[in-house]
Amino acid sequence: MSSTAPPSGIDHVDERLLRTTPLKKLLARPELGSVVGAAAVFVFFAVFADSFLRASSLGTVLYAASTIGIMAVPVALLMIGGEFDLSAGVMVTSSALVSSMFSYQMTANVWVGVGVSLLVTLAIGVFNGVMLTRTKLPSFIITLGTFLMLTGLNLGLTKLISGTVSTKTIADMEGFPSARKLFASQLTLGGVEFKVTILWWFGLVALATWILLRTRFGNWIFAVGGGAEAARAVGVPVRRTKIGLYAGVALCAWISGQHLLFSFDVVQSGEGVGNELIYIIAAVIGGCLITGGYGSAIGSAVGALIFGMTSKGIVYAEWNPDWFKFFLGAMLLLATLLNAWIRKRVEATK
Repeated sequence: MSSTAPPSGIDHVDERLLRTTPLKKLLARPELGSVVGAAAVFVFFAVFADSFLRASSLGTVLYAASTIGIMAVPVALLMIGGEFDLSAGVMVTSSALVSSMFSYQMTANVWVGVGVSLLVTLAIGVFNGVMLTRTKLPSFIITLGTFLMLTGLNLGLTKLISGTVSTKTIADMEGFPSARKLFASQLTLGGVEFKVTILWWFGLVALATWILLRTRFGNWIFAVGGGAEAARAVGVPVRRTKIGLYAGVALCAWISGQHLLFSFDVVQSGEGVGNELIYIIAAVIGGCLITGGYGSAIGSAVGALIFGMTSKGIVYAEWNPDWFKFFLGAMLLLATLLNAWIRKRVEATK
């Protein structure tokens, strides 16, 4: 029996065995475009804002980045999984309101309010996930509905219970000092003050990166974002994965909410509206695709850092803060275009 030899000049080599150069690996990283953008923003404000390079400015910039970065991390994971959460901004405020009002009205230790807030906030996240997986409606519709409901509840319940649009102070209640130490304290290193939210942010980025790159759940996230039906066909628990991602957003909203409460003692019920778009922008600037299946937690951190440098750099340069949204929009567009160009170059060289 004779066998047909392959045509001369054509080598049949499994593409998985092909060597990848360090440069190709670097170009394939989702956060590359955002890193380039962050470097450009840093140089820009280093030139035009004299105080931007002061040591004292570092803590301020990192703090501004951390308040967005804590939420940008789970939002990035959710986007990699192919979904959105438009209720993330007001959920932060809801978490803070529950802690404050429960502690004040029940005259309980503030840690009781913090615990109740955790349960309520996680329930909201699970609600989003269950509604999404049960109804099959787009996440845009589901979470937009949750956003509107939470916005109304935040304002209506606060007025009903407190009589005003803000909560009563709980600064004199038992447990407040220890809670503030965990969620809103600061430490001094080398004469520079750093808020504890920076540590929360770094820890969440490290945890999310480990989940994405080293765990089975991370593989599920990428698989679900790449195609839910295909993922289900190979045994990926799509429903559990998406509910878990929404619970992750809720957990980080709780952390951010407690920081909001214990930083200022009181909470304004109308806060948080519009922040959900900033979280999404940070994730997209960091390399997450709108279509899902691609991105990284580190990229979301770089996107949040760009936010921090831009928001504070404009102040240090003594410019009109109205320009902030322009710079943020420009960075979103440029980073997205750069990421798309890099991906095309990498695919063309495979």
